Amino acid sequence: MARTVGVLGGMGPRATADFFQKLIDRTPAARDQDHLRVIVDSNPQIPDRSRCILEGGEDPTPALVATARNLERAGADFLVIPCNTAHHFLDRIRRAVRIPVLDITEVVARRAERFSAVGLLATRATVVAGLYQKALGRRGCRVVLPSPEAQELVDRAIFAVKAGDLGPQVRGWVREAARELLAEGAQALVLGCTEIPLVVDPQEWSVPVLDSTALLAEAAVEEALREERTAGMGVVAAAFGD
Repeated sequence: MARTVGVLGGMGPRATADFFQKLIDRTPAARDQDHLRVIVDSNPQIPDRSRCILEGGEDPTPALVATARNLERAGADFLVIPCNTAHHFLDRIRRAVRIPVLDITEVVARRAERFSAVGLLATRATVVAGLYQKALGRRGCRVVLPSPEAQELVDRAIFAVKAGDLGPQVRGWVREAARELLAEGAQALVLGCTEIPLVVDPQEWSVPVLDSTALLAEAAVEEALREERTAGMGVVAAAFGD
């Protein structure tokens, strides 16, 4: 019997909806009953993760933990968090629940390790926290970061998506930052914020585009359909940490 997926969401709601759609799209199903049971707690009241990391703002950990425990009580067998920046608090979330929590950075790193250098499009807080630098560095992959000016464009685009703007100007900001990363030697682009895939068309690029939302959905499907949990084996096992 398939495991039940718990989605610790709401950061933001649009990114959570995108994750859920990608989860459905990647599930091998011919009828309703073939799909996974998914419990979503979309909690947009979780304090701003970036503000906490960058400015010492309100700690989101209590709300993250409470939401994770809600999902556990509701019957989730494991958790996913479709917000990259929230993974700065992952260890504390894991300690608070008895069920596994996938790590989006490990999921992406497993796919990116074949490259010697990848460009990162993410929140400033994710960059400052070094989430992808650590995950990819362990695999010998260099992370190419945007210049301060390009990072400002990325942040502006993320805020715009959260406000509901998916228009051409927003897409242009991300495109400009991505071009800089490629010019600096990136062999692939990591969409390391779950808002970014909403304004990026992978077909526009001649290099691989690693969508963290889509890769997390793939890992969640694989984990949910695995008959027995075997520690240390496969892509999903690595997603739970080395």
